[in-house]
Amino acid sequence: MWAFRRASIHIRNRGLNSGIARIRCVKSDTAICYSENYNTEIVESHRNLLDASVYSTRSFNASASSSNSYMNVRTLFSKAGAKSRVEQDDDLEDAFSELEAPLGAVRKAASADDVDDLMSESDLYEGESVTTEGDAEKKSFPKTKADSAFTKAVLGAPIVSVVKVLDQWVKEGNELTKPEVSSTMVNLRKRRMFVKALKMSEWLEQTKLLEFNESNYASRVDLIVKVHGIPKAEEYIKRIPESFRGEIVYRTLLANCVSTGNVKKSEDLFNKMKSLFPITCFSCNQLLLLYKRTDNKKISDVLSLMEKENIKPSYFTYHVLISAKGLSNDISGMEKIVEKMKTEGVEPNTIIQVSLARYYAVAGLKDKAEAICKEIEGEDITKNRWACGVLLPIYASLRMEDEVERIWKVCQSDLRTKECLAAIEAWGQLKRIEDAESAFDKMMKILKKPTSKHFAALIKIYADHKMLDKGKGLVKRMSESGCSVGPLTWDALVKLYVGAGEVEKADLILEKAVKQKSAKPLCSSFLTILDEYANRGDIHNAEKIFVKIREAGFASRVRPYRSLLYAYINAKAPSYGFRERMKGDNVVPNAALVGLLARTDAFRKSPLDELLE
Repeated sequence: MWAFRRASIHIRNRGLNSGIARIRCVKSDTAICYSENYNTEIVESHRNLLDASVYSTRSFNASASSSNSYMNVRTLFSKAGAKSRVEQDDDLEDAFSELEAPLGAVRKAASADDVDDLMSESDLYEGESVTTEGDAEKKSFPKTKADSAFTKAVLGAPIVSVVKVLDQWVKEGNELTKPEVSSTMVNLRKRRMFVKALKMSEWLEQTKLLEFNESNYASRVDLIVKVHGIPKAEEYIKRIPESFRGEIVYRTLLANCVSTGNVKKSEDLFNKMKSLFPITCFSCNQLLLLYKRTDNKKISDVLSLMEKENIKPSYFTYHVLISAKGLSNDISGMEKIVEKMKTEGVEPNTIIQVSLARYYAVAGLKDKAEAICKEIEGEDITKNRWACGVLLPIYASLRMEDEVERIWKVCQSDLRTKECLAAIEAWGQLKRIEDAESAFDKMMKILKKPTSKHFAALIKIYADHKMLDKGKGLVKRMSESGCSVGPLTWDALVKLYVGAGEVEKADLILEKAVKQKSAKPLCSSFLTILDEYANRGDIHNAEKIFVKIREAGFASRVRPYRSLLYAYINAKAPSYGFRERMKGDNVVPNAALVGLLARTDAFRKSPLDELLE
């Protein structure tokens, strides 16, 4: 399937045979992604990690094709410029990856959610499973195992007392097993309790009660990034025993660099890994994921390298390529990739089918989207219950209310939380607020202890429809239920108040959220407020939010700069020093941003005009 030969010729001439050393441009962007910064591509070999389920096995990693397929696919991406570069940059910059994002976010091409797509579902959600709807393709729904006494003790302990609780547990003569520790770590990650998880990991290493392996160190690196950032993780890696400082540790850091959208850091680390270890499909896929969100012309560079190194594409590779075409609304290119897959004897798996259906829906190709939905359903949807949660929002986006009602009726025979959440989203898309509220109420009845994630689903619907009073009422109900508040809730509240025209209130909520040490607000929360100030031409407050974005580590992306430029444009003011600011953040403007810079240049005054004022 490698049809991109022409695109790779110039790459070889530029010295791509030395790795991706010369691929040094572009903006950065998001997941979500998605992986708890693993971007939905985690390998089976990581199962021995203490929090092993984070590294859930994905069918994406199976080798999918022979190297012959590279040429055709590479050609498709070498022709990426056939579409207007401005249009293409906007499409890629604004779209939310379907790997981690709900369909509604994909549909809003100008949505502020775009940069969070590097974050994983487990990162975004404040509870429940770390796997995605399509994760185990046709997996059954096993009953949740009750938490152990050890898990309950750690979960219930205040952050400052975690070490004391762990010490007391051992002092009382309780046994500490690796499976129990793993289960506890998974629970902490699911609840985004990364600080607590890091403290437990540090305690385990210091006490030497359990022997650490490379995967355990990799998990520690991931937690350090989440709590303290990439520089601290890099310092920690230097202290890892050399025998355990292997490819898994570095790929974990690479995935996190990609997750933060740091192009230069990702490329530098990739080249370092290339000098230390054989290049893997995982590492190449990380770059593909990065360039899909920053500059899809460079995808062909990576494909050329994979061909040269005889690295076979995985399902995840194909998915990223299909996603890149779908996000840029290049349906023809997307279909050609699928055709090449099939000619290589690789049939699209369910995850890819779901993506295809979503992109067809976004493109308004109702018949094609519906046909794939029917394939996903199979002959009997009652025997494919896993598909219900996926299909509900897709059918809603196609305005097929009868189909939504039919699928939802199947779900109600044995309600499951994820299906209720999907139904809330679907009814919200169809503007059937009462039905969304009904789905929410039914979900509340089956939940023993609802989390803020569950409330956030309906708060988002209220925000989308500017129903401030109902939103406030639901927030009060959530508070009374004792739910902990996290990034999803903050994001929903910010959008609720901005939608109601109360951006100052939203700004205050975000300011309080930033001060919380337990978790960091989503980038979309900052961007929602920044966009509103930009629309008003309020440069002062837009710059203030931009500073917060920088402090949160999201500045090395084109998206915040673009929103900030709109503040200057709407204020009819010149943006002096803007290019230098971007250069300082290693952000290279795309065609769309260059156009915006030109618009602000028109407001510049001549030296004489400035003297006369």
